[in-house]
Amino acid sequence: MNDTLEIVASGITRREFMKAASVASLAAVVSGPSVLRAAGSEKIRVGLIGCGGRGTGAAINCVEASSDVVITALGDLFPDMLDNSLKHLREKLKKENLAVTPETCFTGFDAYARVLAAGVDLVILAAPPFFRPQHLRAAVEAGKHIFMEKPVAVDPAGARSVISSADLAAQKGLAIVAGTQRRHQAHYLEVMKRVQGGDIGDIVAGQCYWNMGSLWVERAAQNWADRIIRNWSDMEWQIRNWLFTVWCSGDHICEQHVHNLDVMNWAIGTHPVKCTGRGGRAARTDPMYGNVFDHFAVEYEYPNGARILSMCRQTAGAMDNVSERVVGTKGFSYTDGADGHIKGAKPYATAKESPNPYVQEHVDLIASIRAGKPLNEGKQVAESTLTAIMGRMSAYTGRALSWDWVMNSSTLDLAPPHLEWKALPPLEVAVPGRTVLV
Repeated sequence: MNDTLEIVASGITRREFMKAASVASLAAVVSGPSVLRAAGSEKIRVGLIGCGGRGTGAAINCVEASSDVVITALGDLFPDMLDNSLKHLREKLKKENLAVTPETCFTGFDAYARVLAAGVDLVILAAPPFFRPQHLRAAVEAGKHIFMEKPVAVDPAGARSVISSADLAAQKGLAIVAGTQRRHQAHYLEVMKRVQGGDIGDIVAGQCYWNMGSLWVERAAQNWADRIIRNWSDMEWQIRNWLFTVWCSGDHICEQHVHNLDVMNWAIGTHPVKCTGRGGRAARTDPMYGNVFDHFAVEYEYPNGARILSMCRQTAGAMDNVSERVVGTKGFSYTDGADGHIKGAKPYATAKESPNPYVQEHVDLIASIRAGKPLNEGKQVAESTLTAIMGRMSAYTGRALSWDWVMNSSTLDLAPPHLEWKALPPLEVAVPGRTVLV
């Protein structure tokens, strides 16, 4: 292990982690093959960083998008997560699409850098969201094309970093496609084309929702028990329990509801300028649920004066509603995972079912690389992520916020005091009116 990787593995601050990422990725550029090989007809070698369910699923989707894709390297903080992912990949993929060896499987805080140095052309970034800005920066500096899951940050500092990395990727001719798959879903594309073309008139309002019952990966109780049985450190428990840890996930308004907020930004063509939010913990009162809220409601104001109501909730036994509605002066549009239509002066109804958007986003990514016209969704997904962060900050503090302040003046940085397998300060639950705005 080289000196850079030893620094990362031994436990560092966020600033040191960013510096180490740059050095490690520079080493990958020097030692790795040219990524331009992916622009021809040869195989595209893909490395996966973050081997949880979504990362493993994204690797499979990438292979489904092109028979030329070969998964060649895996990296994760935890050996058991990597082993489970590899087992699943072996069950789902043909041998010619999986060329992972023991020498290209990496664990620990330095796993991302070692995947980047393993001769890959494209990387899938699917570690917990806190790590996304650092991993993205390292991947761009290493000259790799990128698919990165949403959200892409948990705080304003991270969002700014992603925008900077997206600019650098554009300069280097690298592709960045984000896991906001609605941007690649046929019926969403058709509806948004009509909305932006004026079919519903001037946009004046809208509503977007991710209200659901139990989270499909509700592991909090098991992780709480394992924390004691397996003698996990605070750091290990908080990362393994990342969905319920604000510094890891950004809370579910970022981790999940960002999809719907991205659609609203897409429809209007820009990000909001102000917001006022509220939220709390009505059901998740047990400490095993970390410090995330279980419900949010935020009103966003956009530059044209339109106001958007945003709601998200994760509560067992409650009704589901995951959708977006955009209201204009001549009608309204409605979209969800299966349907898209417009009612009003120029009605429209979805004609047929969309292809799998989780595959289509990889199809579009690879096609852009092959064509020498790499997609770059870095800034747009960073702005949608910051839209969610802004709403969370307002709900946590009870304060109205402006985009300009959050983007340019907020010093909020959720990074823990260290990245080591040891004790951390207790997780604090935000209390509106008492939590300080930073």
